[in-house]
Amino acid sequence: MLDFFNDILWGKVLIALLIAVGLGFTLASRFVQFRYFGRMFRILSASQAFKKDKHGHLSSFQALVLSVAGRVGGGNIAGVAVAITLGGPGAVFWMWVVGLMGMATSFLECTLAQAYKRNDTDGTYRGGPAHYIARGLGRKWSWVAALYSVLLLITFGFGFNALQSYAVATSLEDAFGIPVYYSGIGLAMVVGLIIFGGVKRIARVSEVLVPVMALGYLLIALVVLGLNLDRIPGVIGLIVNSAFGLEPVVGGGIGAAIMMGVKRGLFSNEAGLGSAPNVAAVAYVPHPANQGVVQAFSVFIDTMIICSCTAFIILLSGIYDPAGQASDVGGVALTQAALADHVGEWGRSFVSSALFLFGFSTILYNYYLGENSINFFNTENQNLFTGFRVLIIGLVCWGATTDLGTVFAFADVTMGLLALVNLIALIFLFKPALRILRDFDGQIAAGVEQPVFDAKRFADMNVDTDAWEIEPEDLERLRQHTGDVVQAR
Repeated sequence: MLDFFNDILWGKVLIALLIAVGLGFTLASRFVQFRYFGRMFRILSASQAFKKDKHGHLSSFQALVLSVAGRVGGGNIAGVAVAITLGGPGAVFWMWVVGLMGMATSFLECTLAQAYKRNDTDGTYRGGPAHYIARGLGRKWSWVAALYSVLLLITFGFGFNALQSYAVATSLEDAFGIPVYYSGIGLAMVVGLIIFGGVKRIARVSEVLVPVMALGYLLIALVVLGLNLDRIPGVIGLIVNSAFGLEPVVGGGIGAAIMMGVKRGLFSNEAGLGSAPNVAAVAYVPHPANQGVVQAFSVFIDTMIICSCTAFIILLSGIYDPAGQASDVGGVALTQAALADHVGEWGRSFVSSALFLFGFSTILYNYYLGENSINFFNTENQNLFTGFRVLIIGLVCWGATTDLGTVFAFADVTMGLLALVNLIALIFLFKPALRILRDFDGQIAAGVEQPVFDAKRFADMNVDTDAWEIEPEDLERLRQHTGDVVQAR
């Protein structure tokens, strides 16, 4: 039954919707993900002016690394290996396509999450698809927003946390011989210490951990590329030819390449799932489009950089046979064996360590998504949140010691339903998103280096104007930082 639903969702419905939303918004926004690619660095630089606001909100950079912590996980190491094993090298090409279109989708959903965010009692913001569905589409869609929150809780809060724990524990056992039971207990203890500190502590940990793990993995990939410079054009040709069925007997043919590329690409970068907007909404920024631009870049980091690193490590090794199937290893073990083939046995330990860091940061991110889904129902029962945290700690420990084949299949279905709900909502919210983008474009065209959002002008969209009260001293710091005109609203 799970396989049947997966085939329907991933083989037909979601491919059509992902293309419709990603390509549709790319064209409607005049290729926003490419037009503002360079601006992302200026936005992150200017975000430091907002980092010291008196309310202690998260900066744009902190929200970025928190979302990267979630996007960059087991899917970048184990997921890419699975895609290549089942779909052939061509699956990598379709992952790239999903990534480039996903940048526009991520801009769309994260801009909307910022626009429709609300103030929380603890001085932070809350937002995400449930909020932009309820506020942007009206009361008659409230049940859809509630459904999305429940699916988010099941998929990320419960299912994916167990899966990440399993991937980390089995990798540590393969590389270092550590029993999965001990890995599960240790991981659960560290996770517990952090999640009881709330989103601000999670962001502080991610701010340090994510750049270190991403740069470390990128560095080892560059070493592999340097050792195989003469073979890189051939591997790129293999990827492209396999994507269109022009190579003999690779993976499961062109259909498998497309399905695995789309499925694992979405699993990895999450563009269209609506998970990252929950994090994007917490940032304190002068304009919603700021975080849309930044979050589009996080998809680029995940798919075009980190996933490509894994793909080239595997395809340049002697472990994977492009004329047939991989050897008797798959998943994370394939990536470990491939890196060991390049640099020696220490490569196996390196992949395991990287997966531990990726998986650990993703568990923190998944926890926050689960907490945010509970918070949507406006509960003030702190015992409920405490119970959820205890349950997460238990799931992390349990997931490390359990065969999760059925859980993985179930999570694929709920993830597909999550994407289905969010993508349909995004289609209906194209117009308000384009209106926000036009405001951003117009201010830049008028010479404003850092546009500022005037929520009162968008009151008819049912935005929370209280969540857009920018402190005058913050605007002044922003003006001094950019050395340019900042439009005071």
